[in-house]
Amino acid sequence: MKYSTEVIIELPRHKVVELFNNTENMYKWQEGLLRFDHLEGTPGHEGARSALVFESRKGDLKMTETITRCNLPDEFHVLYEAKGVYNEIYNHFIETEPGKTTWRTVNVFRFRGLMALMALFMKSAFKSQTLLTMECFKIFAENNKHQ
Repeated sequence: MKYSTEVIIELPRHKVVELFNNTENMYKWQEGLLRFDHLEGTPGHEGARSALVFESRKGDLKMTETITRCNLPDEFHVLYEAKGVYNEIYNHFIETEPGKTTWRTVNVFRFRGLMALMALFMKSAFKSQTLLTMECFKIFAENNKHQ
């Protein structure tokens, strides 16, 4: 499954990227994030791996994040792996005009087992969740423009 999303953030790109790239901020905009633990590599750089734990309706959701490309301020690509799910996210940050940044993502999912069956019926739910998360970041970023 593959889809794209985008939001426009009322901040210059350098500020958006600064807020996005600070792992301490993740707790402020990623709903349900309980833990973010760096595992290996240089934090924030290609090859770095981290463990994330999210609270979910069916218990804690554990996943591993691997940074696959870090070419900020332009792009930041990550791979998330969880039980039955493999998700690549290609983040692009474009300053469309002074003081405005378009955050575009391309999301590529691969599923195994039961998740593969469920995914056939849930594409719109995955896209909606991605947009909700992006909107949460937008609100966080625009409300913290002076930090």
